[in-house]
Amino acid sequence: MTLNYIVWDVSPFIFTFPEKFPILGGRPIAWYGLLWAMVFIVGYYIMKKIYKKEGLGEELVDKLVIFMLIFTVVGARLGHCLFYEPEYYLSNPIKFLYIWEGGLASHGGAIGILLGLLIYSRKYKKPMLWLLDRVVVAVAIGGAFIRIGNLMNSEIYGVETTLPWGFKFVRDWVPGTPIDVIPACHPTQIYEALVCVIVFIILMYLYFKKDTVNKHPGFFFGFFCTMIFGSRIIIEFIKQPQVEFENSMVLDMGQWLSIPFLVAGIYFMIRSYKKQTES
Repeated sequence: MTLNYIVWDVSPFIFTFPEKFPILGGRPIAWYGLLWAMVFIVGYYIMKKIYKKEGLGEELVDKLVIFMLIFTVVGARLGHCLFYEPEYYLSNPIKFLYIWEGGLASHGGAIGILLGLLIYSRKYKKPMLWLLDRVVVAVAIGGAFIRIGNLMNSEIYGVETTLPWGFKFVRDWVPGTPIDVIPACHPTQIYEALVCVIVFIILMYLYFKKDTVNKHPGFFFGFFCTMIFGSRIIIEFIKQPQVEFENSMVLDMGQWLSIPFLVAGIYFMIRSYKKQTES
């Protein structure tokens, strides 16, 4: 008998340090934390190759990654707190710092990246659009790591489906719940991760093989925003609401926050080719 679903009951933790370990004894190491670390490790490697191709010093990459690390994490945390649960966090401000309890929003991270790049741009005299066109290459694959982290946490998944690749997220139910009671749902984390990987591959090809980034300034940033946030708007239609107030919304919070990025993406793609035509 072939099942019409995939049972997903993976632990969110890779391992737990034995109690005898100093300081770390008894502390678990989560897949989500490791995958977030991979965002910056892999991102550093990619930006290092890009800066080398551009004839720029490695020290500028180090500074860029530090900026991105700080502004991405702070932006993602503030985004979750203020976009999705403002009443709770504004009445418990100390909870803003409790990152280990979960709660990072991709749109907040995107805003944080933009702010970090703006400051970096002014400090190190690099044009903002030049930076955006190159940073989005690393950000694209970073988005895939984060979505796989969501999958390992059995969180932010879709509505029920009868498709054979539907996932039964066992950990999100009371222990001992019969498997046939648990609904199979769209693994929207995988959908979004696949979009990120495809965008990353296309941008890498265009950068290293076609030099599109110099021929059409702004195209990379526009393509990234159009594909990532356009797909986010579509996938949100089959994603379960993250917070209760979204149940009464025609478009959920993720879709509303994606619209400005989508519009900006379309604008920069058109602008990049219009500028080329005019010149």
